[in-house]
Amino acid sequence: GQPVTLPCSIPGFQGMVLWLRDGMALGVNRDLSGYPRYDIVGDHSKGEYHLLIQRTDIQDDAFFECQAIQAAIRSRPARLTVLVPPDDPVIVGAPVVSLRAGDHLNLTCHADNAKPAASIIWIRNGLVLSGAMYSKTLLRDGKRESTVSTLYLSPSNIESGQHITCRASNKAAPNGKDATVTIDIQHLPIVNLTVEPQPVLEGNLVRFHCGAKANPPVIYYRWAKGGSVIPDVTGETYEAVVDHSFFTEPVSCEVTNALGHTNISRNVDVYFGPRMAAEPQSLQVDLGSDAVFSCAWSGNPSLTIVWMKKGSGVVLSNKNTLTLKAVKQEDAGKYLCRAVVPRVGAAEKEVSLTVNGPPTISSTQTQQALYGEKGQIKCFIRSTPPPDRIAWSWKETVLESGTSGRYTVETVSTDDGVISTLTMSNIVPADFQTIYNCTAWNSFGSDTEIIRLKEQETLRLAVIIGVAVGAFLALSILLGTLGAFCCTRFQRNLKGSVTAKNDIRVEIVHKDHNAARENEEHANMKQMMVSSRVSGRSVLTNNTVLKASSEVSENLKNMSKTERAALMY
Repeated sequence: GQPVTLPCSIPGFQGMVLWLRDGMALGVNRDLSGYPRYDIVGDHSKGEYHLLIQRTDIQDDAFFECQAIQAAIRSRPARLTVLVPPDDPVIVGAPVVSLRAGDHLNLTCHADNAKPAASIIWIRNGLVLSGAMYSKTLLRDGKRESTVSTLYLSPSNIESGQHITCRASNKAAPNGKDATVTIDIQHLPIVNLTVEPQPVLEGNLVRFHCGAKANPPVIYYRWAKGGSVIPDVTGETYEAVVDHSFFTEPVSCEVTNALGHTNISRNVDVYFGPRMAAEPQSLQVDLGSDAVFSCAWSGNPSLTIVWMKKGSGVVLSNKNTLTLKAVKQEDAGKYLCRAVVPRVGAAEKEVSLTVNGPPTISSTQTQQALYGEKGQIKCFIRSTPPPDRIAWSWKETVLESGTSGRYTVETVSTDDGVISTLTMSNIVPADFQTIYNCTAWNSFGSDTEIIRLKEQETLRLAVIIGVAVGAFLALSILLGTLGAFCCTRFQRNLKGSVTAKNDIRVEIVHKDHNAARENEEHANMKQMMVSSRVSGRSVLTNNTVLKASSEVSENLKNMSKTERAALMY
């Protein structure tokens, strides 16, 4: 918009002078008819051909050059820089920018069509604000630029009624141009929710207070727990007896005014005993495989987890998982996952481990029956998986189920295992000399037990009781007469005691000797049974039974009457 003169003097030259702008000819001598804002001025006789530009425009921002055509003389290029002040700055949303309390303030100011690009600053209360983001864009003419500045202010850094100014300036407008905006803050409720007392033991009373500041004023309060509205509570206070759910399900207070609502939540630090979060599951695994139990508890304060085998005080793990490597049959049983919350309480969960393996028979090796009556021999089998087959064998007979002559086999399943019963009607003496074999199979193997039948003596209990009563009476008489016959009886009794002791020692040794022989025979017979297994199934052959029976009979014959009586006793 201002005039400018570009001087060009060629002393003593008389001829044509050509002006060029960015290499393009403008005209010769004073004829610049195509450019009304351009004139050639100066004293022609003195060789002055000055270029006058009136009301400088942005297109005049270029390189200029004058040339004496006949003399083939040209001037140095002269750069004309045209400065353009920015347009009046504009703040988006001005003159008043409204926002809700708690929101960030985002102000944007434009200063367009400037050369060079305008600088923008933000001013509040006479102080320049920092932190604004600045960007500029080159316009299509390739010379002017537009500038955008964005100012971010946090809620704590603004107040309602404040005036903020955007000032744009460059070399063409050194004093700058201003635009001002007024901040109007509309407040949603500002809420503070308190909980007292904390921490608190489960089952105690807790008071929630919802304090709010709002403009416009509060219309109503709404309370909720875990997202579910609490009915009949509309004030700023709520009281409740807390349980464990208050630890994970927050209580919220929602305050509403004409602009909207504000919601705030609080959890209660409730102390409560262990509660099962993930229940452990019983396992059934193959022999030699790993067993992994897992359980999870919740509690407050922090709890401790302990894994133990039921009946044992040994801690196996303090983690949520219990891993048993390469399990054995003895690992089967009940396991406890126990959780302890210090000073609050404890709880536990029981699970079972079942180990798949060969059957295990645990039966009394000698069982009793009455002569002439019905008798039974029971075989108790623990087996996982359940036994595929259970067989009784004696002499030349093998019976798995049903009835054969005087013999009947019945099998009953219980929670602890399987009981197979061999029932004999009308017990005869030969039954007491027969050896009975109980064998069970499953997919993992087999087990065998040898059982003998012993005659039950009905009078033995009465005899034992009579002997005990007689001994008690004799002892009483002895104590009554002890004072009168102290010395003499003492020696006699001492001698009699020694004799009796020697007799008892012989009896015990004799009895132990026969018991040891009996146990050895049982072990040898069971070993023979195990050795006779064919293709994974144990069958007691007739020859083995007869041989074992013959050996026992021969041993009994070799005993004296006293030895047999002592063995029976």
